[in-house]
Amino acid sequence: MSTVQSTASRALAEHDRTHRLVTWRLMPLLLVCYLFAHLDRINIGFAKMQMSSDLHFSDTVYGFGAGLFFIAYALFGVPSNIALDRVGPRRWIASLMVVWGVLSTGMLWVESARGFYVLRFLLGVAEAGFFPGILVFLNRWYPARRRAQVTALFAIAVPMAGVLGGPLSGAILEHFHDVGGLRGWQWMFLIEGLPVVLLGLVVLKWLPDSFDSVRWLTPEQKQQLHAQLRSEEQRKTITSFGGILRDPQVWLLVAVYFAVMLAVNTLAFWMPTLIHGAGIGRDSQVGLLSAVPYLAGCFFMIGCGRSSDRHRERRWHLCVPLLMAAVGIAVAGLAPENPLLVMGGLVVAGMGASAALPMFWQLPPAFLSNTTQAAGIAMISSFGSIAAFLAPYLIGWMRDATQSASLALYVLALFIALGGLLVLRTHAAIVNPH
Repeated sequence: MSTVQSTASRALAEHDRTHRLVTWRLMPLLLVCYLFAHLDRINIGFAKMQMSSDLHFSDTVYGFGAGLFFIAYALFGVPSNIALDRVGPRRWIASLMVVWGVLSTGMLWVESARGFYVLRFLLGVAEAGFFPGILVFLNRWYPARRRAQVTALFAIAVPMAGVLGGPLSGAILEHFHDVGGLRGWQWMFLIEGLPVVLLGLVVLKWLPDSFDSVRWLTPEQKQQLHAQLRSEEQRKTITSFGGILRDPQVWLLVAVYFAVMLAVNTLAFWMPTLIHGAGIGRDSQVGLLSAVPYLAGCFFMIGCGRSSDRHRERRWHLCVPLLMAAVGIAVAGLAPENPLLVMGGLVVAGMGASAALPMFWQLPPAFLSNTTQAAGIAMISSFGSIAAFLAPYLIGWMRDATQSASLALYVLALFIALGGLLVLRTHAAIVNPH
């Protein structure tokens, strides 16, 4: 081996050690926080069967209330991310978590559709800055060629919330029903909401604002990170807020993210209902079966992230999962009373939707400079949230109108497939890491 090769090999090994250290220090806490964030977002899907019966909510009321979360998310995503840049990640994220923990717990006191709508909207306001804020935070610690695996490791909280939350929510609904004068769905919001308040205090104590502020990295390791990130900044094409609004690639990414959110939230809010409609009656069984698509998604997501980083390819690693999600959702609508067909479709859709989420977020940082990432990522996330509103509302309205969700599932599958094909319109030379 030549001297140059030997030096390059040692430098790569040193970079690997630095990034392993960063990952072990940051990811366990961030993963747990996002797991509870997504659990508090989707547990309304498990509460639906009992809650709608107790409060006499139609599917349209439920779908509208579930979707209001994302209207608030769309309106407050950009302001929240700008505040994160000014206040600092540690204090801002901790504050958001405490507020949304209190609001999620407060869902147990809902007595009317109006109260349901108000709390879901406020919960969306509180959570609006969390996911896009963490993405900006991670992009300032990791270079592009390492982000797919890291983002997948963080976003694995989405399917993990289904793996753990399904059985947990089902068990609470069934075994805590009418305990202490509370219904099962009320206990679920209490048990799954309060821990977030404590997690917010942990974040305030332990999450660093940047790698310059930590003591567990040496000056040499900090210099490595600065050099890697600085070299990437020179290739960014969007360096101002006006550039975000004018660049057609940003609006293309908004359309693609629209499809990603349709896939993720169709499963998040309607999977328990679809399984129940296939003839599975007990809440605990619905919870266990709903974990299966998410479990498959965990493995597929990590594998897809590793493959993307190894091959330094982004577009096909996003296009294929979106097409899988579209096919799976369409299959689930073919025979809604056939449990095998419904579960088979949901498993394929769960794998595709789970992998599509982290893979999508490899694309925006390829265009957005460090100074525009907070606003740009929040803007894309906010527009995508409109899809997250439409998915539960469209299915709820269709079920009330036709007594079947199949037509809505077909329409959603079509839009998701179109989003997958739009991915191939992005510039490979820009989005693929160098």
